[in-house]
Amino acid sequence: MTIDVDPDWWKTLFDEVYLITDARSIGDAAITRQEIDIFTSLVPIQPHDRILDLCGGQGRHALELCRRGFRDCTVLDYSQSLIDIGKREAIDQRRSVQFVQGDARHTALPPEVFDHVLILGNSLGYIPEPDADLHILKESLRLLKSRGWLLLDVTDGAAACKTLAPLAWHEIGDDVVVCRQREVTDGRICAREMVLSKAHGMIRDRTYCIRPYTPEDLSALVARAGFGDIARYSDASALKRAEDVGCMNQRLVVSARKP
Repeated sequence: MTIDVDPDWWKTLFDEVYLITDARSIGDAAITRQEIDIFTSLVPIQPHDRILDLCGGQGRHALELCRRGFRDCTVLDYSQSLIDIGKREAIDQRRSVQFVQGDARHTALPPEVFDHVLILGNSLGYIPEPDADLHILKESLRLLKSRGWLLLDVTDGAAACKTLAPLAWHEIGDDVVVCRQREVTDGRICAREMVLSKAHGMIRDRTYCIRPYTPEDLSALVARAGFGDIARYSDASALKRAEDVGCMNQRLVVSARKP
């Protein structure tokens, strides 16, 4: 059965339910700490640097960076739900992270103000327009200072398309069950996700679709956006578990610099 996906799925999927369904990866503080260990070993982030966590959701990476003394962090995300959650978390943790709602293709932020732009946690490949990701990377270039760093953390498309199981499910606590049907078609990974409560029935039944990148294709896209000094890391994942966490299992990290 072909999975039918609304092209604007990414505008509404990322909310409180998403934080529950993907809690094994994005809600695990230990994994976030390990990811920041990896990312800070790949690019030279200094305490005084200005950092943009682009498509940063609830700001889990920015909050961890701030906890480590990198205090000039901004998070931009399309989801107002995640932005609001991140703001509350920053207040609770007493972290000075700035949260901004916006579109990563045209952020309206001033040019050449950031030392680093981070696009982490598989945040490319959502928008169906052919050049959408190119526009995000060109916007990142515009926002970076000269010789500023770009860091991408996405699904390794070559590995994921070979190993992704067509059916998967897992339980969350004693009540919630997440069931996913997946297929690879026309160069995209599409999925139907059903979230059920044992006590109350269906919570959500949604579909989504991402464009996975091979290492070679992602490097070419980054170069096309105007970046140089491109380096790829195919084994830079903090997720070393055997359990199926979908596209979060196979990671590809790319660093690059603005000329």
